[in-house]
Amino acid sequence: MANPDFNPWIFALLCDSDFPRKDTGTWSHRDGRPFSEEEQALADSATRAEVEELSAQHTQYMKYVHEICDAPDVTQRFLAPFMEQLTEKKLGNAVALMSETEMAEFNRLLALADEPIRPFTPYAFSHRERHSPARARS
Repeated sequence: MANPDFNPWIFALLCDSDFPRKDTGTWSHRDGRPFSEEEQALADSATRAEVEELSAQHTQYMKYVHEICDAPDVTQRFLAPFMEQLTEKKLGNAVALMSETEMAEFNRLLALADEPIRPFTPYAFSHRERHSPARARS
């Protein structure tokens, strides 16, 4: 059953907003366009449920951003024990030492390191999602 305190249009607008400027109190879209009077009225009518959902999804989005940004360092730490075992320190030699599970994790880390950071959009980073968007690719 739909939550009567939750309007998906208001939620989508909040996701595309740059919150009110302290000096003017005006809202704008993330691309800098000011809200229309209608959009401003919608934003001002946001319920607690909409703001809480925005907060939860933004928290998930920030975890995703950190995972992407940290991927190169995490990959280096992951590879370190393999490289330590080698006389000739080449990536191919390190890969040859990996188990199937370790290879899967290495491939996941490489994909994260190569992925551009996606913008925050409604429902793409739902707090109900069990895996990061980077892992949910098909």
